[in-house]
Amino acid sequence: MDAPDGWTFEEGGKALMRTFTFKDFSEAFGFLARVALYAEKADHHPEFTSVWNRVDFRLTSHDAGGVTDRDLKLAETINRLAAG
Repeated sequence: MDAPDGWTFEEGGKALMRTFTFKDFSEAFGFLARVALYAEKADHHPEFTSVWNRVDFRLTSHDAGGVTDRDLKLAETINRLAAG
Protein backbone atom coordinates (compact mmCIF):
# COMPACT_ATOMS: atom_id res chain seq x y z
CA MET A 1 0.00 0.00 0.00
CA ASP A 2 1.43 3.36 -1.05
CA ALA A 3 0.71 6.66 0.68
CA PRO A 4 -1.06 9.31 -1.44
CA ASP A 5 1.03 12.26 -2.65
CA GLY A 6 2.32 14.33 0.25
CA TRP A 7 1.28 11.82 2.93
CA THR A 8 3.58 9.64 5.00
CA PHE A 9 2.98 6.62 7.18
CA GLU A 10 3.35 7.11 10.91
CA GLU A 11 6.07 4.98 12.46
CA GLY A 12 4.64 1.48 12.64
CA GLY A 13 2.31 2.15 9.69
CA LYS A 14 -0.84 2.58 11.80
CA ALA A 15 -1.78 5.99 10.35
CA LEU A 16 -1.30 8.41 7.45
CA MET A 17 -0.01 11.86 8.35
CA ARG A 18 0.26 15.19 6.56
CA THR A 19 0.58 18.89 7.37
CA PHE A 20 -0.97 21.63 5.26
CA THR A 21 0.08 25.28 5.59
CA PHE A 22 -2.03 28.21 4.42
CA LYS A 23 -1.76 31.97 4.08
CA ASP A 24 -3.62 32.68 7.32
CA PHE A 25 -6.12 31.41 9.88
CA SER A 26 -9.18 32.08 7.72
CA GLU A 27 -7.82 30.09 4.79
CA ALA A 28 -6.87 27.16 7.04
CA PHE A 29 -10.25 27.22 8.78
CA GLY A 30 -12.15 27.34 5.48
CA PHE A 31 -10.19 24.33 4.24
CA LEU A 32 -10.88 22.45 7.46
CA ALA A 33 -14.60 23.23 7.17
CA ARG A 34 -14.65 21.72 3.64
CA VAL A 35 -12.87 18.61 4.92
CA ALA A 36 -15.38 18.35 7.79
CA LEU A 37 -18.35 18.49 5.42
CA TYR A 38 -16.90 15.71 3.26
CA ALA A 39 -15.90 13.59 6.28
CA GLU A 40 -19.39 13.82 7.73
CA LYS A 41 -20.97 12.63 4.46
CA ALA A 42 -18.41 9.81 4.20
CA ASP A 43 -18.87 8.93 7.89
CA HIS A 44 -15.10 8.78 8.29
CA HIS A 45 -13.68 11.47 10.53
CA PRO A 46 -10.01 12.49 10.60
CA GLU A 47 -7.93 13.30 13.62
CA PHE A 48 -6.58 16.82 13.22
CA THR A 49 -5.05 19.78 14.97
CA SER A 50 -5.18 23.33 13.74
CA VAL A 51 -2.84 26.11 14.80
CA TRP A 52 -3.30 29.47 13.09
CA ASN A 53 -2.36 28.73 9.43
CA ARG A 54 -1.45 25.04 9.81
CA VAL A 55 -3.63 21.91 9.80
CA ASP A 56 -2.10 18.55 10.78
CA PHE A 57 -3.96 15.33 9.93
CA ARG A 58 -3.65 11.78 11.21
CA LEU A 59 -5.83 9.27 9.37
CA THR A 60 -6.49 5.78 10.69
CA SER A 61 -9.41 3.36 10.95
CA HIS A 62 -9.60 2.63 14.66
CA ASP A 63 -11.99 -0.29 14.19
CA ALA A 64 -9.52 -1.95 11.78
CA GLY A 65 -6.42 -1.10 13.80
CA GLY A 66 -4.68 0.85 11.05
CA VAL A 67 -4.87 2.35 7.57
CA THR A 68 -7.63 1.12 5.26
CA ASP A 69 -8.94 2.06 1.82
CA ARG A 70 -11.26 4.55 3.53
CA ASP A 71 -8.22 6.42 4.88
CA LEU A 72 -6.54 6.42 1.47
CA LYS A 73 -9.71 7.80 -0.14
CA LEU A 74 -10.03 10.47 2.55
CA ALA A 75 -6.38 11.49 2.09
CA GLU A 76 -6.88 11.81 -1.68
CA THR A 77 -10.02 13.89 -1.15
CA ILE A 78 -8.20 16.13 1.35
CA ASN A 79 -5.47 16.64 -1.28
CA ARG A 80 -8.11 17.69 -3.84
CA LEU A 81 -9.76 20.08 -1.37
CA ALA A 82 -6.39 21.63 -0.56
CA ALA A 83 -5.65 22.12 -4.26
CA GLY A 84 -8.90 24.08 -4.55
